Amino acid sequence: MKQYALLVLLTGLLSTTSQGQQALTREPPLVSPEIHDNHSVTFRLKAPTATTATMSGNWMRSEGFARPSATMQKGADGIWSYTTDVLSPEFYTYSFTVDGLRAIDPNNAHVIRDVANVSNALLIDGEFANLYKVNDVPHGSVSRRWYNSPGNTKRRRITIYTPSGYEMGKETYPVLYLMHGIGGDEEAWMGLGRASQILDNLIAQGKAKPMIVVMTNGNVSQDAAPGEGSDGYTKPSFMLPQTMDGKFEETFGDILTFVDNNYRTRKTKAGRAIAGLSMGGYHTAYISQNYPNTFDYMGLFSPALNNKPEDHPQSLAYQKLDLKLKKQMDNGYKLYWVAVGRDDVPILLAGIGDFRKKMDTIGMTYEFKETDGGHTWPNWRKYLTEFAQKIF
Repeated sequence: MKQYALLVLLTGLLSTTSQGQQALTREPPLVSPEIHDNHSVTFRLKAPTATTATMSGNWMRSEGFARPSATMQKGADGIWSYTTDVLSPEFYTYSFTVDGLRAIDPNNAHVIRDVANVSNALLIDGEFANLYKVNDVPHGSVSRRWYNSPGNTKRRRITIYTPSGYEMGKETYPVLYLMHGIGGDEEAWMGLGRASQILDNLIAQGKAKPMIVVMTNGNVSQDAAPGEGSDGYTKPSFMLPQTMDGKFEETFGDILTFVDNNYRTRKTKAGRAIAGLSMGGYHTAYISQNYPNTFDYMGLFSPALNNKPEDHPQSLAYQKLDLKLKKQMDNGYKLYWVAVGRDDVPILLAGIGDFRKKMDTIGMTYEFKETDGGHTWPNWRKYLTEFAQKIF
């Protein structure tokens, strides 16, 4: 009984001490970001000893891959702040730079990785950006699966979305194979791409057919995204070996085999679509040529067709491409869709122009969409949203 009383006393003392310490150090919470009713946003950062502070956000108009920044103002309380103009509905990312050092917002717990950069995220809802929200609709499931890739002599990781009701049913589903850009991996479309939210919402609205979405890792030198594979917590790299040398195209059949053997898929050309952004658009073009009777729907989002496959003549995937393209056309398909922002980098736009001329020369039909903006996730999310409504 004495031991119990002593334990109660000690617990009470520790609790009182802890609460006292919290009270002594507690400060009013710093709100950042603060989204105002008119959709302008104020960002705040407490850095009383800093001499300079700027911020960069993906709503700022960029030139090519360079992103501009805005100067933050320092208050007498040591809090730096910046308020944007009115922002359109969108999923945004941003970061700070304090005395030359890039930093995330310590008051915003929502962070996201893009290659090796970590940024904060915020969502201004409304209009099409409502598709990026988790709404009160039936939700699909997302799993990370490991498949055997004999062509790469390793097991590799992919991300797979199955629509609501898949686990409880018996019906078969069409499959969209969705690929990332350079520096990305099997996590990219789930994070910055908001793929599962887009599919959940479109399917719930009856604007897209229920489908399986397979998000691949196009870096065949990896078995998985950094921190998720056997290499451990390696630093993400913008350019990895064997990303655009034909090896991913040559071994794509390993993914097709795994998906068809482990999921209730429609194993026909009409039941398969393939799409990707930037490097993934490049992969889409050449995978669909090397598997010419496999996909009825192709989506190239800002495709990096400025990269020349003829620079890798050793790859079987890049041999006789003109004949493969003609065969793909002759086999028939339902949609070949190319989309790009008019403000994208000139060398990439030139590569797309050259590829379109080749298609025009042989009479290959395709849809071409040019939008505002450049080589950015806001465009690629919109492209996925539109493409998903056109397939199956």
